[in-house]
Amino acid sequence: MNSKMLIYILKRLFLAVLTIIIVITITFFAMNAIPGGPFLSEKSTSATIIKNLEKKYGLDQPLIVQYFKYLGGSLRFDFGPSIKQKGFEVTDLILTGFKTSIKVGGLAALLAIVSGIFLGCIAAVKHNKILDKIIMVTSTASVAVPSFIISALLLYVFCVKLNWFPANGSTWQGYILPIITLSLYPMAYITRLTRSSTLDVLGSDYIRTARAKGVSPVKVLFKHALRNSLTPVITYAGPMFAYIICGSLVVEKLFAIPGLGTSFISAITGRDYPLIMGTTIFLTIIVIAMVLISDILYKVANPRIELE
Repeated sequence: MNSKMLIYILKRLFLAVLTIIIVITITFFAMNAIPGGPFLSEKSTSATIIKNLEKKYGLDQPLIVQYFKYLGGSLRFDFGPSIKQKGFEVTDLILTGFKTSIKVGGLAALLAIVSGIFLGCIAAVKHNKILDKIIMVTSTASVAVPSFIISALLLYVFCVKLNWFPANGSTWQGYILPIITLSLYPMAYITRLTRSSTLDVLGSDYIRTARAKGVSPVKVLFKHALRNSLTPVITYAGPMFAYIICGSLVVEKLFAIPGLGTSFISAITGRDYPLIMGTTIFLTIIVIAMVLISDILYKVANPRIELE
């Protein structure tokens, strides 16, 4: 690793930490500005009980004191105890749900990358032919339709009508439809990226030279063209993975998968403020980390890119 790359990474890490602090600050004060409180419920609760609960969780202290305590704890990845799930730390709840979410999101990301690159290459090779048009129309439709609509359609067709898959994550078959749902949008986007970049590369001088020398079309595509055409895909891969994890919140709830999304939505409906804030910060860290990794890999894949 040269000094320029090291300086670039250190600068990005500093900006990443600064961004996380800003997100923690906004999240903390936004949650405290919401009317009501975490101990409100349909059942009447006496003022004495509410006062004791606020003292237990440190909510009776001045807001600025609460903020600095929370900021220090968050930077140590300690978000305190859950208000609604007694005896559980927020960090433990997040990591437990994330173990499921990372499995679903990882498989969806892998499916999206492999399928998107494959379809994009086919569309580029069959440019302006019927197969290219079918792939482009399908990818455009996949980008346009929201994931919750796709989830509902897949549930209705394959779970209710055909009864091929369970409607929840009780078995491994129950994870197939959520993985497909989460992969459709990024797969369509990667298909379009790969097609566009591959067409540009296939029209370059060195590709024409390789063809003139009699190099087979398969070797031209996979040995010469594909590496350079995948640079935009590498740039998109990091944010894509973060999108899949964040986008799985609704999908996990619809398919009853016990992941981070189900826990987050339950926290919102139950006014579990520490869990809401902790999950928000955790997802922010994932987004920042994935963007940083993709930028570094972009430089590795294409050394000619100047770092700024």
